[in-house]
Amino acid sequence: MRRFDMRLPAIVKLEGAHEFHTETQNVSARGVFFYLDEPVNSGTKLEVTLTFPPHVTLTDAVRVRFLARVIRVEDPLPSARIGVAALIEDYQFLRSNGAPDFLAALQNGWKNTH
Repeated sequence: MRRFDMRLPAIVKLEGAHEFHTETQNVSARGVFFYLDEPVNSGTKLEVTLTFPPHVTLTDAVRVRFLARVIRVEDPLPSARIGVAALIEDYQFLRSNGAPDFLAALQNGWKNTH
């Protein structure tokens, strides 16, 4: 899948752990890559919530929650953050003040490609 370099603020919630605030490095239709300050194991389930800004959606900002599974963990250099690649297994558009017609069209288009 084509990756899009997108630096978007994200909230990552690990299975059985607290939330981490981070930033995505890239996003594709099937995955997301970001950095964490704490180690995580491959196979870990997580939730990633992020907001696509108006310049990406061409309308109001759209919040999305991805349910994902860690598929790759990059070994960090000393004192560096840990790179995490996660496979998107499911997603949910979250309510916002955005146009519901846009959200429905986007959601139907995304599901039709999977």
